[in-house]
Amino acid sequence: MISFLSFNRNLRTIRRYRAILGVLIKYGFGHFVEQLNLDFYLEVGKRIVTRRTERDLQRLSQPQRLRMAMEELGPTFIKLGQLLSTRPDVLPRSYTDEFRKLQDEVPAHPVEEITRQIQRQLGRSIEEICSEFIAEPLAAASIAQVHRGRLHSGEEVVFKVQRPGIARTVETDIDIMMGLAHLIEQHVPAVAIYDPVGLVKEFRRTIRREMDFNREGHTIERFATNFTGDPTIYVPKVYWEYSGETVLTLEFIDGIKITEFGELTARGFDLKELARRGATSFLKQVLDHGVFHGDPHPGNIFVLPDHVLCLLDYGIVGRLSPELKQQLIELLEALLQRDVERIIAQLLYSGELTDDADLKSLRRDLHEFIEDYYDILLQDLRVGRLLTDFIEILTHHRIRFPADFMLLAKSLIAMEGLGRQLDPEFNMIDYMRPYIEQLVRERLNPGSISREVFRIAQAYSSLIKNLPRDIKEFLNRLNRNQFKIDLEHRGLDKLVTDLDRSSNRISFAVVIGALIVGSSLIMQTDKGPLMFGFPVLGFLGYSVAGFLGLWLAIGILRSGRL
Repeated sequence: MISFLSFNRNLRTIRRYRAILGVLIKYGFGHFVEQLNLDFYLEVGKRIVTRRTERDLQRLSQPQRLRMAMEELGPTFIKLGQLLSTRPDVLPRSYTDEFRKLQDEVPAHPVEEITRQIQRQLGRSIEEICSEFIAEPLAAASIAQVHRGRLHSGEEVVFKVQRPGIARTVETDIDIMMGLAHLIEQHVPAVAIYDPVGLVKEFRRTIRREMDFNREGHTIERFATNFTGDPTIYVPKVYWEYSGETVLTLEFIDGIKITEFGELTARGFDLKELARRGATSFLKQVLDHGVFHGDPHPGNIFVLPDHVLCLLDYGIVGRLSPELKQQLIELLEALLQRDVERIIAQLLYSGELTDDADLKSLRRDLHEFIEDYYDILLQDLRVGRLLTDFIEILTHHRIRFPADFMLLAKSLIAMEGLGRQLDPEFNMIDYMRPYIEQLVRERLNPGSISREVFRIAQAYSSLIKNLPRDIKEFLNRLNRNQFKIDLEHRGLDKLVTDLDRSSNRISFAVVIGALIVGSSLIMQTDKGPLMFGFPVLGFLGYSVAGFLGLWLAIGILRSGRL
């Protein structure tokens, strides 16, 4: 049974591979497929692209064509594009801007399949759970769709239900992405510097977390705990009795979307107060709790009576470790104080800037960046624009930051933009300054300093304790001739592959030549069975040589290299 399932999965993967490569070729990325030494798929793809399609696509930019290809390839690639849209340190702005257009809205799944999915997860029919279940979904996305219902206890809820079969589709696509990423690292050095395998691993971790609704439920409860006693924030209740890995049941929130400015004003809400509360709550998430909402777009923020804000959809959440939070604070301090040397020192300390980086060029670009903002008053400074320009410098110098940091930058830019929509005089700096000053004071107080000194002393104590054993092991390996250094060559894989292919063709040609010569000699004799007066072995040798020669010619012509 296991072998059959493995075979079925491999067959499904092969079919999906062909579909993915066909779509890439269709949208003009045949040269990329060719670089990966997937020439067979290149020829198949060329046959499915019409001249009209080629003419239409030539008018579009490469980022536009890649975005269209992702939309056609379905939910997994749409999610990958959305993740890459938050990584301006990896991709140029033209790509990240285009990937932000990726829409995660799809036609609704039949309600009968959704209710069956609920029954499979919870072990009870929807009639046993609800007195009312509304077939029309509130939202339908590629991973899940949301339906409203009423429990038998009378409480109004929403069911977030994972689409049937989506987990299998996602896993198949991730396997293929990983295979393509390894091929890219081997054959496309220009792209390999962006660590495609690492990006796919990051994406795999992110989408698996997003698809585990149990994890999302626990995240919601953590937010509720973090904001206990805060009257400005409300977190919906999780109904664990009706939740599982593929179904999440939450309290229904009847509020006003935060961008419904006309309705908010008509009902007497103070838009400036809403902007203030939004900024304060977000900074609390980041700087107090180290866990923040990673997708704070207007559709996920509702306004309740008394200016209470309610955040929805906790599938994407960022986390800042104490070390990363400390790096962030120091970097923001250096930016706000316009201290270029401190910025570079922080980049070196964090390990994001390698020793072979062009420090002279980086220092020049940072000085120009600082000069652009030098004459701007602090109250007029725009955090979003500051971070965007700073990230462009990082991208230019191929400096990568942790994924959570980039998610934070995206969320901070979104929150500042929303704040300015609510209040034209809104300035995120005014809300950030007290938090930064407080964190700096905490870092410099005697208790924090003593804890840091103790932590460093422990680390050095462990190092000193293990040093004699490590030196002894090193010397023993040298004495036993067991000391090895592993070297990794880069950029030679394509050369090795081409040499291997060339040697195979030469071997084929030698075999074909030998068959022709041998068959010709046999034809001069009258030995063995005859056909039309000629030896059968001679005919057979010519036939095999002709077949192999035709096969070799087709292979050479298909590769496009004569």
